[in-house]
This record gives sequence, structure tokens and C-alpha cells, in this order.
Amino acid sequence: MPKQVDDPDYHSENHTAAQTCGWTANALRGEGRCYKNHFYGIQSHRCIQMTPVVKCNERCVFCWRDHAGHAYELGDVEWDDPDAVAEASVELQRKLLSGFGGNDDVPDRVFEEAMKPRHVAISLDGEPTLYPYLPELIEAFHDRGITTFLVSNGTRPEILEQCDPTQLYVSVDAADRKTFGEVVNPVEDDAWERLIETLDVLAAKDETRTVLRTTLLAGRNTHHPEWYAAMFDRADADFVELKAYMHVGNSRDRLDRDIMPEHDDVVAFTEAVQEFLPTHPVLKESEASRVALLAREADTMVPELKGGSEFLSERPYADS
Repeated sequence: MPKQVDDPDYHSENHTAAQTCGWTANALRGEGRCYKNHFYGIQSHRCIQMTPVVKCNERCVFCWRDHAGHAYELGDVEWDDPDAVAEASVELQRKLLSGFGGNDDVPDRVFEEAMKPRHVAISLDGEPTLYPYLPELIEAFHDRGITTFLVSNGTRPEILEQCDPTQLYVSVDAADRKTFGEVVNPVEDDAWERLIETLDVLAAKDETRTVLRTTLLAGRNTHHPEWYAAMFDRADADFVELKAYMHVGNSRDRLDRDIMPEHDDVVAFTEAVQEFLPTHPVLKESEASRVALLAREADTMVPELKGGSEFLSERPYADS
């Protein structure tokens, strides 16, 4: 049986992997929070960063991961059931954060809250729609009082159609087939067509908050803002995030540092897209993360995560 997770920086249980996000550590020490806190209300110190599968069917040039870890065969995987994956994710998070207990820079109350996670970002690595029980996994997290942010490359529209996370992200890292091939490097020949089909799947979502996210590479995919706007409009996305490529990890072996846009460049391109997307008049930004957000309304918070909400006052799964 091949090892499904071989990255030494990940904690794992079979094919489930987790890693402490830098913003989680910062939030524990009172040194700032993720832009998802500012935009959507996510409590950074209570957020799990995980994936149910490390394999990926794309080789994005900007990915900070090592593509060598994405290439194993799914036929060799013995899949854990969704409840086991959800349980493993919580336990892995607790192990990852256990060293913060007793740290003078971390208030006891904040550490105790971190041991009771309320959010999961299914985004660490790989393509989560390759896990065959993803819709059930999302429900397993919800049953435990944990909100879900699912991030996908949009190559499995038939799976995403069945998924109803708290917030569904789909990556749109090119607005034309040629650039898509150069930037995303899909393994599957029909990846572009499947992405377009996914836009229609998102447009049909009524209850799930939807986000299209573009990683901007200076001079590589920062052209034709009107084409991006057309894709965003087709998906009828609730939100659009445009974020700078970050020159970190294994991407440094593929790209030069000058491919990383400055924050002002991100905002300028976002404003260019906005000119062709009048349905999204609100623009928010987080300079620390080099990200800009387009929205229909000024209130972009997840309803459950607003101060005083019933969700935040409930005793979470981790208390039981």
C-alpha cells in the first residue's frame, strides 16, 4: 500500500492531511487574522486547514506544493468513511495546536477555543472532489457544528453539484483556454470544458454561498478583465476574490519573484474587472494578504459567524 501523504510538514491519518495555517498561529498569539475573518467572519484560531486527498489533477505553476506528491493512483487508496475523516481532522488540529498551550503569548481562553474548532477550510492540498464521499464529509462537519469552506479547481462539476458547503470556492485562474493550459497545466484533456460546466453548476446554487477565486500572476494571466467578468457573471457568483500569487514554497522553482503582483496591482486589476461586472459594486481589500473582494452588498459576513449568532453560542461538537 503506497503512502498517501508523504509531505513531512503535514500531520495525517491515512489519506486525510492537516497543517497549521500561519494565520491560525498568528491569531492565537494576537498577531492578526486571516482575510477570511475580515471578509466573512471566520475565527482564524478555530479554523482547520485540511484535505481528504492530496492527489491533484492539475499542475498549477503557482502552486506552492510539490507536484511530485500529487501523482499517486487513486485505485490504490483505501478510503476512510466521512465520519472518520471529520474525526481525524479535529484530532489532527488539536495535536498541531497542542504546543500553544501554556505559551505566555497565547491567552488561556483563546487556546481553549482553538481546541474546539468551528470552521474547516477543505483547501490544504490536492483536489478534494477526488475524494468519493465529499458531499457526505461536508455534512459530517456540519453535524459537528463546524462550518465548511470548500475550495475546488472545478474539474468535477458532477460532484460539486451534490456539495452544499457553507461557502464554495472555485478557482478561475485563466479566462481563455490558451492561458489556462499555460498557467494551470491540467492533467486531463477536458479540464477547461469541465470548468465551464462548473460555472453553470454554481449559477444553479440557491442556498450555498459561492466564490470565484483568481490567483493573479503578473504578465501571465492579468489580461482581458472583461473575459474574467464574463465568467464571473456566468457563474452568478456571490463573491469574487482576486489574489496575488505568492512567491513561496515549490513555486519558487517555477516562477520568478517579479511574477508576484504588488497589492496595488491586484486592486487595479480588480477595479478593471469591476467595470464589466456592475452586479458587484462593493470592493473590499486586505493588503496583508494581497487580496481584493468584489461583492453585491457591503455585508459579506457568513450569517452564522456574525457576533451574537445562535451558531457561535452553541456548544460545538468538540465540547461533547
